[in-house]
Amino acid sequence: LRWNEIGSDGASKLAAALEKNATLATLELGLNEIGPDGASKLAAALEKNATLATLELGGNDIGDSILVKITTMLERLHPRPHPRIHRHHLMTRT
Repeated sequence: LRWNEIGSDGASKLAAALEKNATLATLELGLNEIGPDGASKLAAALEKNATLATLELGGNDIGDSILVKITTMLERLHPRPHPRIHRHHLMTRT
């Protein structure tokens, strides 16, 4: 879903879907103008999602505090191997 300009509203709708997700393991949302509000909703959804292992958010200006929150959620859900952060690309697989 890269470069689709979904914005904060689109991220909120995706967050609602992620709360019920049982199959999606990777989600690429780079360059979508998500911002901190949309990223916060995605972070909250990760608390209820045990499946998503890779989340790419580069180019969304989400802010460091939201990035830390999302990373913490991914680490909690997928403790081995530890998530890597590369330009807001969060993953648990090596």
